[in-house]
Amino acid sequence: MTLAKTFKIALFSLLGLSAIHGPAAAQAEAPLLPKVPPGTVLTIGDPVTQKALEVSGLGKELSFEVKWANISGGPQTSEAFRAHALDVGSVAEIPSIFANWNNLPVRNIAYRERRDPIANPIYRFGIAPGAAVKTLADFRGKRIAFSPGQAQGTLVLRALHAAGLKSGDVTLVELPSTSDVYPKALASKQVDIAPLGGVYIRRYITQYGPDGATLVEHGLRDDPSHLYAPQWVLDDPAKAAALAEYVGLWARATEWVNRNPDLWIKEYYVGQQGLSQEDGEYLVKLTGEQIVPSDWSEVKKRHQETIDLLADELGYKPLNVEQIFDNRFEKLGAAALAKSQ
Repeated sequence: MTLAKTFKIALFSLLGLSAIHGPAAAQAEAPLLPKVPPGTVLTIGDPVTQKALEVSGLGKELSFEVKWANISGGPQTSEAFRAHALDVGSVAEIPSIFANWNNLPVRNIAYRERRDPIANPIYRFGIAPGAAVKTLADFRGKRIAFSPGQAQGTLVLRALHAAGLKSGDVTLVELPSTSDVYPKALASKQVDIAPLGGVYIRRYITQYGPDGATLVEHGLRDDPSHLYAPQWVLDDPAKAAALAEYVGLWARATEWVNRNPDLWIKEYYVGQQGLSQEDGEYLVKLTGEQIVPSDWSEVKKRHQETIDLLADELGYKPLNVEQIFDNRFEKLGAAALAKSQ
């Protein structure tokens, strides 16, 4: 079975087989309302910002009712969109692309990145003990953990592309990128290479480094972070106005986290996530400073390159990046930051 066919089967199982809407329509031209109409309610799946708004006190500035949903990640968020159980979610670069490829019209409405994405990557490639891998070029002929439709899977394809390799030059081993699945697969030598993120980078080396486990830096941008919403939500003037307000507070919450790392470690990483102080400090250092640009030109250019790479590798029809960005929201995050300073 080809990679493209395997990928599509796995992706449909995550996103659902039924197509309830056509592809996202052309960019809406209707201007955003200046104020949120009374009685507007948004259901938001953005647990990190929820906590930041709570701890910072910025949540008191919300002028509309919010129903928070403990939902994150592309598959879970897209499933909630299909059920009309969610109005907006927080994800990385990939979910909006595959949602539109699978008849779920969504648009990105906010974007942030890391100030130094190469020094502060989200992922590093874990190398199994005994695997002779020191650079991306050494990926040829190796077994690589692959998670279809998620940021980790796309990073694998981008790393191969950067090394002048194709998916056929390696063996992609489909595994879910959840919990400690990848570190365990590496330690048991089920795979030779796997993209690791968060505390699992540190824990993998701490636990298996003495056995010969190593890490390889990929040197690629893997830092895009978006808010995205279904087209039918964006077509609702009241909800669109509420989303505009939320984007501004989301940006300010991002800046608050930048400026209050010690309190964020205490309240979020330790208090909510149950991590150790050391893990929290590691994650703050790993993340570095997050910024909210006011211009999406370069963002869209990189996004289009990702779309084209995935289409080529997986057999999808290329999308125009304008199909999945709502330009009405482009300046709102940065403008909210400037106004609050």
